[in-house]
Amino acid sequence: MNNTKSPKNVSLKNQLELWLFCALIGAVAGALVWILLKIMAVGTEFLWKWLPGKTSVPYYTILICVAGAAIIGIFRKIFGDYPENLETVMEKVRAEKRYEYKNMLVMMVAALLPLLIGSSVGPEAGLTGIIVGLCYWAGDNLKFAKQNTRNYSQIGAAVSMSVLFHAPLFGIFEVEENSEEDLAALTKGSKLFIYGIALAAGTGIYAGLSALFGAGLSGFPSFDMVEIQRKDYLLMILYILCGLILAYFYQATHKLTGNISNRFPAVVREIFAGLCLGITGSFLPVLMFSGEEQMGTLMKTYTSYLPLALIGIAFFKLLLTNLCIQFGLKGGHFFPVIFAGVCMGYGVAMLTCGPDGGHVVFGAAIVTASLLGGIMKKPLAVTMLLFLCFPVKNVYLDIYRSSGWEQTYHTQTRAGTFCKLQQAIESLPDKKNHDIRKHGCML
Repeated sequence: MNNTKSPKNVSLKNQLELWLFCALIGAVAGALVWILLKIMAVGTEFLWKWLPGKTSVPYYTILICVAGAAIIGIFRKIFGDYPENLETVMEKVRAEKRYEYKNMLVMMVAALLPLLIGSSVGPEAGLTGIIVGLCYWAGDNLKFAKQNTRNYSQIGAAVSMSVLFHAPLFGIFEVEENSEEDLAALTKGSKLFIYGIALAAGTGIYAGLSALFGAGLSGFPSFDMVEIQRKDYLLMILYILCGLILAYFYQATHKLTGNISNRFPAVVREIFAGLCLGITGSFLPVLMFSGEEQMGTLMKTYTSYLPLALIGIAFFKLLLTNLCIQFGLKGGHFFPVIFAGVCMGYGVAMLTCGPDGGHVVFGAAIVTASLLGGIMKKPLAVTMLLFLCFPVKNVYLDIYRSSGWEQTYHTQTRAGTFCKLQQAIESLPDKKNHDIRKHGCML
């Protein structure tokens, strides 16, 4: 009796195992994002709302920031330089063909501590390391997962970023938009379909947990649809230039703060950053934290600020973010950078056009796109990320151009991808278009 399995059946079995495991990766990533954000929300509520209401400690902000920074410094000295950002994690995967997964609990704690004390960073750093570490653990312990470990790590990183930012396509392009070959491979075979399975599982688990137990961060607020006038298009060059100036300032201060931080001994470095954060937060609380909730407040109260004050806040936000990252209060930079871009866009638009809502939204969109494009060098990822909060049908093409598309990228693969996005969005009625923007551009 012949028990040999046909190659077709073996191939189908392997394909099903791949799909199921990718769905499992997505579900785990969605659950971890929810856990991190929930702990962060509860901890922040306790430290910055409940506790100050029960006590009257002088210089409370400075005390919490300095004490928390000292704890972070001691923790990093004992356990190592965590968390690691996405670029560092994926570079280790490419260079070493693996990622160490023995310190996942350490990575989770290291990612949470700076967020709890109000560091001017985002929550994405650390999450990708944990997800990629889990994928390599599976590769080492599960026979069927070993040969696809690198693909699993990319999928896990993409899902965690997409769920965190409520922008499904952003995670894919942030991971894949490294070369023309990567983007070309994305459109061939079943890779895009596999990403879809993982994203659906991750988004579903995150939404289910949020519905049952409440969400952590609410996500960046969305701007209303606006009418773009001829004056706005004439000012695009000014907005792009302002965004590029901010990008240069970010890169220069990132390098400068890095050089200065090397002269400080361990723990003292973190305490210095905590002191700077506490003093700054005492006078300008808007500069603390990632900028997500602060942007919602800014959208309602921007007219109470002087335009030059908003421009100044944009520069100080980037400086404080780099100070926190380089001096040990580490985290991601996406949320603070978006907040800084919106502040700069508001300020410049108010100087040139007044406080009219349509003009300032357009200015904020173009400045932020130019700023992120100058920092990330990934126009597709920038466009998908900014769909999160800016109107799609009105300004998406201008966002795309401002992020560096036409000046830098002219390949058939990218052009084809963009044309498909353009046709899909333009064919939608206004209400559906608004719903897509509101829910994270789920095309």
